Amino acid sequence: MTISGHLQELNGLPVFDFPDSDAAVELPDAASVAWRVSTPTYCDPGQEQWEQAFARFLATVDTARVRALVVGGWDEAYDTSSAQIVTALIAANNRLTGLRAIFLGDMGFEDCEISWIQQSDVTPLLTAYPQLQEFGVRGGSELAFPAIHHSGLRTLVVESGGLGAGVVRGVVGSDLPSLENLELWLGTDEYGGDSTVGDLEPLLAGTGFPALRRLGLRNSVIQDEIAAAVASAPVVARLERLDLSMGVLTDEGAAALLAGQPLTHLAHLDLSHHYLSAEMSERVVDALAPHGVTVDVGDAQEPEDDGDGEIYRYVAVAE
Repeated sequence: MTISGHLQELNGLPVFDFPDSDAAVELPDAASVAWRVSTPTYCDPGQEQWEQAFARFLATVDTARVRALVVGGWDEAYDTSSAQIVTALIAANNRLTGLRAIFLGDMGFEDCEISWIQQSDVTPLLTAYPQLQEFGVRGGSELAFPAIHHSGLRTLVVESGGLGAGVVRGVVGSDLPSLENLELWLGTDEYGGDSTVGDLEPLLAGTGFPALRRLGLRNSVIQDEIAAAVASAPVVARLERLDLSMGVLTDEGAAALLAGQPLTHLAHLDLSHHYLSAEMSERVVDALAPHGVTVDVGDAQEPEDDGDGEIYRYVAVAE
């Protein structure tokens, strides 16, 4: 599976594509939408670059009323990092005074495959926007996230086909006292996802993120190990939603999850895109649904046999 479309919503607002310079489009109220500023990832000579489109956006829209901003594609995103976009956004912080949400890298596979997107150190954005409540980034290549303090951030989403251990350690080592929702797509080592359960230990121990209520450790090739660790993780006791979807979860991981601490306090458990047997899927639902837990065991996958005894299982989003 790949990411085929673009974001439709950010921070509770519908996404609106900022139009091309020659488009006759009536613009909505600046505060009523999440503005998506995007340019082609394969620009022809003379085409508007992302920084030019952003400058035009700043000159056109009532920037003080902008609440959410989506950065789409930029020229040669598969070869050129997001560093210049980060710099441009930081330079505009005195104008985007009402900004509460940023998503960086909203590209589908036709724009740029997720593991080809070249990112950069994105934490200066959080420093530049202390009022930010939601931040998301897509693409793990060259992504950096050193540990940071931010008092207002409530939602942090990092989507990747392979998330480096340094990024994981930086995220879980950050001081984010207001963080309620954390979602990490850990991916596969074939695309740089070299993190281990040990890298998640400060998060699982529950010693940080006191406001955390929704946790997603998704799209992982080590989903069984994560499930086993989560089964005894202190952080789970205060969660409302737990998301272990999009990975290669098997009966082994699900059995460890059921054998661990009670999960009956959860409102929702997402295990979709899994490699569970029908019997194990039924066991999970039967154990939790009577307690009011909504359990998603949809999108069951079948392992692939190469004919030589090798069995392959795949995360939902890799390349």
